Amino acid sequence: MAQIKKAMLIYNGNAGQKNIEKTLGQTVPLLSLYIDELILKPTKLPRDAYHFCRAIDETVELLIIIGGDGTVHECMNGIGGLAKRPAVAILPGGTCNDFSRTLGIPQQMQKAAQMIVDGKKKKVDFVKAEDRYFLNFWGIGLIADTSNNINNKEKALLGKISYFTSAIRTLQQTDLFHVRIETEEENWEEEAVFVLVMNGQFIGTNKIDLPNAAIDDGKAEILICRNTSFSALKEIFSMNREELEDFTGDLSLIQASRIHIHTKEEMNVDTDGEVYMTSPSSLEVLKQHLTFIVPSE
Repeated sequence: MAQIKKAMLIYNGNAGQKNIEKTLGQTVPLLSLYIDELILKPTKLPRDAYHFCRAIDETVELLIIIGGDGTVHECMNGIGGLAKRPAVAILPGGTCNDFSRTLGIPQQMQKAAQMIVDGKKKKVDFVKAEDRYFLNFWGIGLIADTSNNINNKEKALLGKISYFTSAIRTLQQTDLFHVRIETEEENWEEEAVFVLVMNGQFIGTNKIDLPNAAIDDGKAEILICRNTSFSALKEIFSMNREELEDFTGDLSLIQASRIHIHTKEEMNVDTDGEVYMTSPSSLEVLKQHLTFIVPSE
């Protein structure tokens, strides 16, 4: 990394004091060697990360985020609409850290900090969903219901496994719903158990290896599942690209840049693990809208 004049580092100010000291001790001394002015911004309230990024100074060249997918999501919504956006580096500090996995970022804190120093810049697609943005995924049906049904105590104990234990419970309550999907090239009408629009490639640390998927091609992958059995869900996470191309009985796969998703009834939407939107939704892929620091190899 070339010498940076000014950077901002956002981290969870509500974490335990020892955890904060350990994390900052593993990262700040190394980063400070290459950054003239490093501004530390601890979050205290739920929307602090968003507001810090929304008001970011144009002189900030690099935004460093210590946190999981939720913190990254809030930060990206903060800078997404800015005319001048800083490059972004992720130090994965959450349960799953899914988008950092898509970028190939090491999951160990010190190695991730070293990656920032040794890494390169890569332009990455970003998806606008109504007046918000997402990096990793947008989902309705089973996807959103699973997020809502995750037990906080279970998540604390089981971490990433809690997503699948919640999915098993949720499947027993999930019904098919009617969905109409319009893209720039074709329209679809389906009875589905979930619709998943992906920009990233991981959910719950598990890779969904969709054919022709890329994070810089200006297109999102739309996966429609019609089967309510857990075996179908398990198969999605375990298949490789060639198998998924041939598996058409319960799945449909579409690529598109502009997507309109309509449901007969209003449904909760999960964006990057955060449920605060409802359908219908209009999505637009902003090609190579953001710049991230990724491993050089």
